[in-house]
Amino acid sequence: MRGTSYPSPLTIVALLATSLALAGCTTSPPASITLHAPASFASPSQVVSLGDVNVQTLHWQTIKPSCKGDCPRIEVDSVAFPDIPRLSELIDHVLAYMTGVGNNRPAPYTTLAQYAEYFWQTAQARDATYFQAKVKEVVGDIIVIELRTEQYLTGAAHAIPATQYLNWQRSHARVLALDEALLPGRQEEFVAALRQAHERWLGQNAEAMRDPVAYNRMWPFQENRNFALTHAGVVVKYDAYTIAPYSQGQPELVIPYDKLRDLLKPQFLPAAAR
Repeated sequence: MRGTSYPSPLTIVALLATSLALAGCTTSPPASITLHAPASFASPSQVVSLGDVNVQTLHWQTIKPSCKGDCPRIEVDSVAFPDIPRLSELIDHVLAYMTGVGNNRPAPYTTLAQYAEYFWQTAQARDATYFQAKVKEVVGDIIVIELRTEQYLTGAAHAIPATQYLNWQRSHARVLALDEALLPGRQEEFVAALRQAHERWLGQNAEAMRDPVAYNRMWPFQENRNFALTHAGVVVKYDAYTIAPYSQGQPELVIPYDKLRDLLKPQFLPAAAR
């Protein structure tokens, strides 16, 4: 059984741009946009500095109000940006969208607060949702945010995980798309470089090496635009059940910058790789 399909980060961003505009949302969200929990459940918030980027950590967990015994629960381990409120707001929205409701229906919520209201109404006794947002890296003008959700459904054998990357371009105050990072006309060459990274990954995959033909038939290469610009290169993250069985988690393929010298725009290459 394959995993649930989630919209790409850029699809989500496009949907949010439309929905927020229709809702008349301002560009200045409330000072605290992440879902609140009762004080007894929340851990103290801290602000840490990653270079010149201030990051506020947010953590809390809670169960369905007035519930006794086995109860649905939500846990949030997230971040906000005191100096970049639009990014804080976007993280809140994208985490909510990543849960999905199945059957290709649009989610009846756009924020974590609204998701919680929906979840308390629909969750079974042992259902749980875990939300995580963290700064993966800060590379020059780019803040890479890793967003992760895990949904535990009553009676299911294991959690349903999903991970999305957001590459926030500070100079433009927006998410960077993969096509914007690539030189014009280099999309097919990027896919070829990703395929090579997949082959290197297979060469270190003990399960794949036991029977390469069967593994590739069951778990063939797939294109993926869920990318992160990191110090090591472009990291491409796959959800469970896409190119590997659930037991192998969410694979990451790394394309080093020496393979991207003629593919990425110069401003997104480290000086040593130009």
